[in-house]
Amino acid sequence: MRSHTVVDSPCGPLTLVAEDDALCGLYMHQQRHRPAEATFGSAGSAEVFARTETQLAEYFAGERREFDLPLAFGGTPFQRSVWAALLEIPYGETATYGELAQLLGKPSAARAVGLANGKNPVSIIVPCHRVIGSTGSLTGYGGGLERKEYLLGFERRPSPREAPSTSV
Repeated sequence: MRSHTVVDSPCGPLTLVAEDDALCGLYMHQQRHRPAEATFGSAGSAEVFARTETQLAEYFAGERREFDLPLAFGGTPFQRSVWAALLEIPYGETATYGELAQLLGKPSAARAVGLANGKNPVSIIVPCHRVIGSTGSLTGYGGGLERKEYLLGFERRPSPREAPSTSV
């Protein structure tokens, strides 16, 4: 059974979708490949929503670099393998589509990796924003290039714990 809720973020409203007690969707407003609202289920208060909202708040406060949430993915086996590989890209770092294809043992599948990346149903938490073009360029992002640029810039800033001391 699916349910959904909407939470605020620095990237705008985020629609969280749960299936049973696992997060199966996190969609930005006007996100490309966003499923029809009817597939989100009724408005609800699944237990995973509170945990997700807390962890997103910690992430955007610079206090969390990895998420610890139960996730449920649909998609093809190849898409799921790409989404699992995205979880291996460290906070604040990037990988190219070609590097992900290599990692998956399919060196000629960079374009297919890009297509699977674009259909990632759990953006931010499964960090598809960390994938860039072979030249280092910011290529397509389902949430829009402005959001991709924001997320990458945000992750490159020092966290409050790492900020240099201003005392004299």
